[in-house]
Amino acid sequence: MADLLTTVSVLFIVAGPFLLVANRFKLPTVPLLIVAGLFSGIFVQEELTLELAQYGIALLVFWFGVKTELDSVRTVLKDSEVATLAQIVVVGSLGIGLGLVLGIPFQESIYLGIAAALSSTIVGAFLLQKEMQRNVVRGRLGESIHFVQDLIAVILLLVLGAGTFELDPIATQLGYGVLFLIGAAFVNRYIFDLLGRLAGGSSELMIVGAVSILVLFIGAARLTEVSIIVGAFAAGLAIRHDRERHLDLFNGIESIKDFFVAIFFLTIGALVTLPTPETLLLAAGLVVLTAVVKPAVTTVVLIYQGYEARSATLTSLGIDQVSEFSLIIAIQALLLGALGQTVFDAIILAAAMTMITSSLSQRFDERIYQVLADRNLIVGRHSKIDASSRVPEGMAGHVIVVGYGRQGRKLVRACRSLDQACVVVENDPEVRQIVREECEAFVFGDAMDRYTWEKAQAGSAKLILSTVPYDPISKRILELGVDADVVLNATEVDTALDLMEEGALYVVVSDLLAGEQLVTYTQAIISGEMTPEELRSQQMAALPPKNSS
Repeated sequence: MADLLTTVSVLFIVAGPFLLVANRFKLPTVPLLIVAGLFSGIFVQEELTLELAQYGIALLVFWFGVKTELDSVRTVLKDSEVATLAQIVVVGSLGIGLGLVLGIPFQESIYLGIAAALSSTIVGAFLLQKEMQRNVVRGRLGESIHFVQDLIAVILLLVLGAGTFELDPIATQLGYGVLFLIGAAFVNRYIFDLLGRLAGGSSELMIVGAVSILVLFIGAARLTEVSIIVGAFAAGLAIRHDRERHLDLFNGIESIKDFFVAIFFLTIGALVTLPTPETLLLAAGLVVLTAVVKPAVTTVVLIYQGYEARSATLTSLGIDQVSEFSLIIAIQALLLGALGQTVFDAIILAAAMTMITSSLSQRFDERIYQVLADRNLIVGRHSKIDASSRVPEGMAGHVIVVGYGRQGRKLVRACRSLDQACVVVENDPEVRQIVREECEAFVFGDAMDRYTWEKAQAGSAKLILSTVPYDPISKRILELGVDADVVLNATEVDTALDLMEEGALYVVVSDLLAGEQLVTYTQAIISGEMTPEELRSQQMAALPPKNSS
């Protein structure tokens, strides 16, 4: 234990300057943490790094189990199952083929296929955290794909953990896996609420209780000779619960997660060794399969299922890295002697490289999509939008409301009170049924996609009201080139001024007060009590100059 603590200390001492640079120049932290890990590898032993990586990944997998919201991904689960299975079959087969072509034995080539096929829940969730809130369909699809992949990865861990391909040991391992899931369901349903009552509202006791459940599941995994990752994942599902009821507990786990996310990326860098030509060739092949072929296959499948090109492409760019499950499988295979050092080093190198490239692809995902779309390399289908939308033909002079949250509902009620026709544009599967029940006309689609606006008949609308404070959506609306007046949302005054300069009629800056004002102004414009020019002049006079205090 002392050696592990020393290893952790060395990792963070080396990482400190890199994190300061990332913070100072607003750089993505993932590449710098991996580079810091490369330097740390000089000072720490590989055996200790491997052990630390296993425990670090176990705790992160536990966190992902905790945060999994089955209700939020259920609406896209069927589509993600198809996309995940298709992608795993195609890319996994190509990974195995890569190994065989380069002279790697079939048993070791299987691990190359696994590394190419599975994607990182940790990296995907870490990079897509804000996008999952802002772009709901993309976030739900990404989260659902990761969830399905993790279930498949757990099965692979159990099968490969048997150490043989004989039926009896594999059946025993799978049986233990089923018992862990049953135990997780039992704890989630009967024990967790009891723990909450016994804690009496104490967040500290709840955190201790959650950690105790994690330790028990990991201990059970050790006892049954099952991977501790399986135990940690089951423990996360066991305490998965309503976040609002146990906010302090989940905030505490979130803080622990941030610590181990850093350890995860540092250990990946520390495990990278100076590659041989064969290792470099294997790693390069894995990077191409993971960062190029896998997103391409997933995009094609999602578009075939009816998703618009942008949602399909951006979702696929969130799975362009090697999975932590693949690393655990490779580590266990290496320790059992089932995997050679060359293939192991190639998987580690590919993981480090794809986690760096993934952070960059997420940063420039919109630009990547636009480049592909402009060259007609991606042609979307719109059956999902058509099937879930309801807009009467020939609408004109209507109002389009983007987002059906608190502010959107008020705006729709205001339009209804004035007998003003309106169309709601929404992208959240969770409110789909509510919109259908409460609104006469609506479009379920990505506000960044032009077809969504064609479906909403934006060309004949007189007013577009966006309740979404997301700059790309605001700019996209202004780029539509329609005659409708545009009212947008922003989180900062400078952004509001920029949007006004680009043609917005009005920009909501604050939340609650501005929301109430927006309803009043909307009613005034629709009823003719105020002209658009008067509203624009009024806000330009009210907004302070840029960068003013």
